Amino acid sequence: MTRPRTYVWIAGAVLLLALPFYLDRFWLQAGLFAMAAAIGAIGLNLLTGATGQLSMGHAFFLAIGAYGYCVFAGDGEDGLTGLGLPTWIAATLAVIVAGIAGGLFSPIAGRLRGAYLGIATLALIFIGQHVLFNAHDLTGGSNGRDVPPLSLFGITFDDSELVVAAVPFGSSEKLWYAGLFLLFGCGLFARGVLRGRPGRAMNAIRDHRIAAGVIGVPVARYRAGVFVLSSMYAGLAGVLLALVFQRTVPDYFGITLSLEYLAMIVIGGLGSVAGAVAGAAVVSLLPQLLTRYSDALPLVSAPGSGGITPGEASRYLYGAAVVAVVLFLPGGLASFAARRSRPTSGPTPGEER
Repeated sequence: MTRPRTYVWIAGAVLLLALPFYLDRFWLQAGLFAMAAAIGAIGLNLLTGATGQLSMGHAFFLAIGAYGYCVFAGDGEDGLTGLGLPTWIAATLAVIVAGIAGGLFSPIAGRLRGAYLGIATLALIFIGQHVLFNAHDLTGGSNGRDVPPLSLFGITFDDSELVVAAVPFGSSEKLWYAGLFLLFGCGLFARGVLRGRPGRAMNAIRDHRIAAGVIGVPVARYRAGVFVLSSMYAGLAGVLLALVFQRTVPDYFGITLSLEYLAMIVIGGLGSVAGAVAGAAVVSLLPQLLTRYSDALPLVSAPGSGGITPGEASRYLYGAAVVAVVLFLPGGLASFAARRSRPTSGPTPGEER
């Protein structure tokens, strides 16, 4: 079973690397949105799926990553605050600041659990929205602010064309490979955490925190640490989203976004890295596909023309998917895939056929 699976992984990697040479801008941007969502969903899955801490404030840390990058990398020519740092340093600092914000909240996260932690993190959304709309010098207010393009190894990830194998590469094509690299690294790190000693401690806290404390697991310290790590994942996802959008707006980073991330990890499978990626792909791609093909779909109409908009239809669909997963597939898409790949065991020795 190992060799065919290896071949599948190699074929999938080659396909992903080749896609920018054949897909148009819409599909590449849709894929980049899915990659950014997957990074954020992996971080939330470490917090909620593996450790059992309900967070409703994930969008707050995405906003810190997105706007932090703009502040650190901006040159101030648009009248907004900008430090003019090299963009790769700005992206790194934005992720660190998101982690620091999570660290400031971590004492609360280390002591609250369940609905109480969810309500506490929900307050971060309201605080964040107030700051985003009113701190005009930093965020640009309701109009948002432009996002400086990333520059790395002499390559600027903007729409200036770079010809590769007779194919013009714009911002989407260049960012595609950066997104793949970041998603692979984040997924690999999270997989190592979950499979190692920290992952076993996190699962013990989720299943029975008192028993975990009895056997020597520092419950409050682990909860606080996972909250910081999840915040940094969200900050990185926010940076990538900002680079793809090329403009940040406060309305995007609201309670709806946090609920979408919770839907991602439930649909994909709690506590699973692959499940977080699958759930992120479903939730992030669905509204874009419905928007693109709204003319050919029944009951779905273009925004502003009356009827059910693609955004509303997508929320109905993945809301129904959450209910279906909870009722019929508690482990999410990850458990379904594992069940399909599990080899059927034959009769044991001495057992009649």
